[in-house]
Amino acid sequence: MVAYKLSQLRDKSQSSKAVRELIGDLSTLLAYEATTDISLSTNDQTAQTPRGNYYPVQVKNKIGLVPVLRSGLGLIQGFLTMFPDAPVYHLGIYREKLSHQPVEYYNKLPQTPNVDLCFVLDPIVATGNTAVATVNLLKEWGLRGSQIKFVAIVASKQGIEHLQQEHPDVCIHLAAIDDTLDTHGYINPGIGDSGDRLWNTA
Repeated sequence: MVAYKLSQLRDKSQSSKAVRELIGDLSTLLAYEATTDISLSTNDQTAQTPRGNYYPVQVKNKIGLVPVLRSGLGLIQGFLTMFPDAPVYHLGIYREKLSHQPVEYYNKLPQTPNVDLCFVLDPIVATGNTAVATVNLLKEWGLRGSQIKFVAIVASKQGIEHLQQEHPDVCIHLAAIDDTLDTHGYINPGIGDSGDRLWNTA
């Protein structure tokens, strides 16, 4: 299903509405994959089913969501469905067009970490510079690499290698890795500018 939804998303003729729905679907599928090793705890007190008692299972750790503005907002819904009470910490980072270097313009992290695990949400890892900068911010905030999971739809080989080289302790979840990164820092075939496609600003 991931390959099917991604194939539809790559089609440049899709409307912004369709793009939002497809990225939302992919976020649900990626959320499932990224949470297979989440720590659970069993309640000491029993609860009742229609036919008997059972011990409820709960998520052990406090989860935080970190969408990278603006395209990261497209990946939020699948994770909020999984963790409806999770705090959402928005980070605004854009890639400067000429240097391809990340520029931070918005940071909604609280003063000190109050979560055990953060999911960073950004549909594309192209050069990897924005991904590295985002993880840098979270580590400077006080998280360890083992407390960070990076979730994206498409990454270039170069971008993912850059992120892994700088932060080998961070777990990465992707729908696909594309081979080519052009001279402008765009992935080919990729999915285009996810922010423009999501919010109809192309």
